Amino acid sequence: MKSSLIILSVFFSGLFVGAMHVIPGKSNFNDISTFILYALMFLVGVSIGSDKRVWAQFRMMSFRVLIIPVSAIIGTGLGLFVYILLFAFPGTKDVLAIGAGFGYYSLSSIVISKISGETIGIIALLSNIIREVGTLVLAPVLVKYFGKLAPIASGGATTSDTTLPIIVKYSGKEYALGAIVNGVILTLLVPIIIAFIYAF
Repeated sequence: MKSSLIILSVFFSGLFVGAMHVIPGKSNFNDISTFILYALMFLVGVSIGSDKRVWAQFRMMSFRVLIIPVSAIIGTGLGLFVYILLFAFPGTKDVLAIGAGFGYYSLSSIVISKISGETIGIIALLSNIIREVGTLVLAPVLVKYFGKLAPIASGGATTSDTTLPIIVKYSGKEYALGAIVNGVILTLLVPIIIAFIYAF
């Protein structure tokens, strides 16, 4: 939760600085954000590729563990479908892309901002932060009423890092492997699914 609050603080600081017109040369921001996006994608790859624990967990897993990320994707999709039926804003593609962030707010918000504009990027940032923070806060409630896999599905891409401790605490150590695999797979899929959504 601390990291999410830091991200929000940085974001609102940026809003304040932008509103005060403290930093000139706004036309170069697009180039800078593109570079940051590429750097972030590279660092995500390095982080996953260099984590021996991840590769060890993959070697140990059975294909049944893949049911967890598939279920998380289906559940997210059903929730997005209900939202699309009830609300007209934002558009269908944007709603799907925001949901496809799976809680990975830092990457998804930048990718979406580049494709669909800053407003939708901000919505993606906030909605995916809410998903992570909601998982951290509501994990015991989710376990009690929906079962021990519920916090993993709720946490999405964050279950291999920030929400993993809370999942282990309330769901049990035996769910750590499923949480890590779920988080890694969804993290890898975030940019792929978002790009696919906007490609058509």
